[in-house]
Amino acid sequence: MPKSDWVTPVQRTDKPWGHEELFAHVPGKYAGKAIHVDEGHALSLQYHERKEETISCLSGRFSVEVGADESRLEQFELAPGESIHLRPGIRHRVTALVDSVFLEASTTELDDVVRLEDRYGREGTSSP
Repeated sequence: MPKSDWVTPVQRTDKPWGHEELFAHVPGKYAGKAIHVDEGHALSLQYHERKEETISCLSGRFSVEVGADESRLEQFELAPGESIHLRPGIRHRVTALVDSVFLEASTTELDDVVRLEDRYGREGTSSP
């Protein structure tokens, strides 16, 4: 088989906080992203209705806020080699303390996000 039958390009999406690279997506099975966050920037305070994910700090350091309810969030640092598992409904936000990269392995509901707070004016839902 030729290379073109095996290889697909990584899909890069620019974001206001950096960019993400979707390097794996098998519909109905799994997805994998490398998420690059610029120092001082944060993803939305968000949750997912169906999507389940594990995030792992690859490089840099993140401040992580996580909890069952946005009024009772725990905060801690995530360093290289550390991971957290986020079930549907868990509120979470990551903020890069330095230029940082985390890996996300998840189920395939990539548009399932409910944004509760967002520095970049994107509050609301993109969930179908």
